[in-house]
Amino acid sequence: MRALIRLRWLLAAAVVLWLPLAVQAQVRLHRLFSDHMVLQQQQPIRIFGWATPGEKISVKLGSLQGQATAAQDGFFLVELPAQKASGPFALIVQGSKNQVVLQDVMIGEVWVCSGQSNMQWPVNRSANPEQVIAGSANKLIRLFTVQRRPSDEPEQDVQGGPWQLCGPKTVPAFSAVAYHFGRKLQEELGVAVGLISSNYGGTPAEAWTSREALAAHPKLKHYLDLPRNPRNKNRPYGLFNAMIHPLLKFPIRGVIWYQGESNAGNFRRAQEYYWLFPTMIQDWRRRWGLGDFPFLFVQLAPFRAKTTQPTHTPWAVLRDAQLHTMKTVPNTAMAVIVDVGDERDIHPKQKGPVGRRLALAALALAYGKDVVYSGPVYKCFRKDGNRIVIEFDFVGSGLEARGGPLRGFTICGPDRKFLNAQARIEGNTVVVWHPQIQNPVAVRYGWANYPLGNLWNRDGLPASPFRTDDFPVVPDSQLQ
Repeated sequence: MRALIRLRWLLAAAVVLWLPLAVQAQVRLHRLFSDHMVLQQQQPIRIFGWATPGEKISVKLGSLQGQATAAQDGFFLVELPAQKASGPFALIVQGSKNQVVLQDVMIGEVWVCSGQSNMQWPVNRSANPEQVIAGSANKLIRLFTVQRRPSDEPEQDVQGGPWQLCGPKTVPAFSAVAYHFGRKLQEELGVAVGLISSNYGGTPAEAWTSREALAAHPKLKHYLDLPRNPRNKNRPYGLFNAMIHPLLKFPIRGVIWYQGESNAGNFRRAQEYYWLFPTMIQDWRRRWGLGDFPFLFVQLAPFRAKTTQPTHTPWAVLRDAQLHTMKTVPNTAMAVIVDVGDERDIHPKQKGPVGRRLALAALALAYGKDVVYSGPVYKCFRKDGNRIVIEFDFVGSGLEARGGPLRGFTICGPDRKFLNAQARIEGNTVVVWHPQIQNPVAVRYGWANYPLGNLWNRDGLPASPFRTDDFPVVPDSQLQ
């Protein structure tokens, strides 16, 4: 009897010892690979995952074939030649112990859709949800949602997925901005579009930036000293580790980004965005290794009580930091949404215009389409007696004031005290003045929590808030 019990114990122990080896021997693909996935066209195709160290792996995608050997840590990557948009294909990955077969794989356009709650905000909580959901069926739009979680160390595999076909059953809980962006792209390009939704509400940009990038910047390295629990979603670099780092080996066309509210809590935080946001973009690009891919982002929406008096707020400063990023970081664009805000809700429900304006920028920057993709953007100014004349980029078909006389401009003299200004359009410029200011030195437009300006171009896109000055943005009272 004892011998039988001992034999059973030995057999059980052998099974326990064998199981990890058996599991290890099974080829496993990275979770970005599933049925209905989209691979980026016109870039080398990368198929990757894990197997037994030293195991030979073969891959077949349509007529394409490739091989690789798993490294000592089990990771393998097979690279196939770049292809034009096409499909559907079966993807077959063969190891010595098992075979993985994925169906309905498309080659098309892949975009990462990231940021905080306004990017996370789902279709079923946005404007006209019934109508949008009812018309959402499109097998050439594919959706992947990354699980929302931080990590203290960079992770290799992503939590989330699998890929899903866009339609009434899958789109209600998906990012509304991403959906409207993808729908416009798919209509214009006629190819499969894959949308990777990797976003987390209420999170700051430093959480999406790598530890190394923060540590290397003298004005940002203090973030690493913040005492935060590793499970805190706001922990610097935590979301980069869990929600961006695992995507870096997967070729993409570009990124759309909607974030900034969590960095606009005070003037110092808003000021840091001038450095933090460009650092994050450059960090992602360097790590993806795809060059300066298009990085398209949304300027903060109007929020909080409207005021007709000149004001200075962190939200205005952060919008200016976003504008600064667009002007100084190559291959970026900004969707201005001063017309779709909500005084009482930090999550305005009109997500359709946001996604479509991002898509216009993508069509221009990523696909070379001849479209006007931005409203007027401040270019330069000159003094003309007691007036200041403003010149703009992205005038398009011309400037216009929507809904009455031009408004939203303030002006100041050497005392830097801004007053509501008079303004009018003269050709492709705006002339600004105030009868009490004979020596004007600076103009601001839309400089408020809730901008009330009405300057647009005739192509239907609003002007970005701006300032002509370089005055310190942190009030003297907050310098200590």
